[in-house]
Amino acid sequence: MCKNRRRTCWSWWRRSARILTDLGVEESGLEQIIHKAFDKLGLQSYFTAGKIEVRAWTIKKDTKAPQAAAVIHNDFEKGFIKAEVISYEDFVTLGGESKCKEAGKLKLEGKDYVVQDGDVMHFRFNV
Repeated sequence: MCKNRRRTCWSWWRRSARILTDLGVEESGLEQIIHKAFDKLGLQSYFTAGKIEVRAWTIKKDTKAPQAAAVIHNDFEKGFIKAEVISYEDFVTLGGESKCKEAGKLKLEGKDYVVQDGDVMHFRFNV
């Protein structure tokens, strides 16, 4: 049952995306609303990516790395050491974390790093 629903939703999404592209529309109305709301509220997202899942975390703009880590867990802020950071564009263009490391696109950032919208991050911490 669930597999059929996922397949149906995925099929609908692909058709919708194709129609929007054919019409020259870059974003759906919902995407436009979400982007406007995030902008008006001063919010942005960063990502964590593991072998199994990618997760988006919402933070205020101009948030520093330790405070962004606290969104995941308070201990991450308390024991913050460094943040491994890859830009979203590099992550997608190069095809993931290992390719970004090979290309030298992974940066180690400290406590003063201001998280950028779309950063893909891994936090080093010790508690």
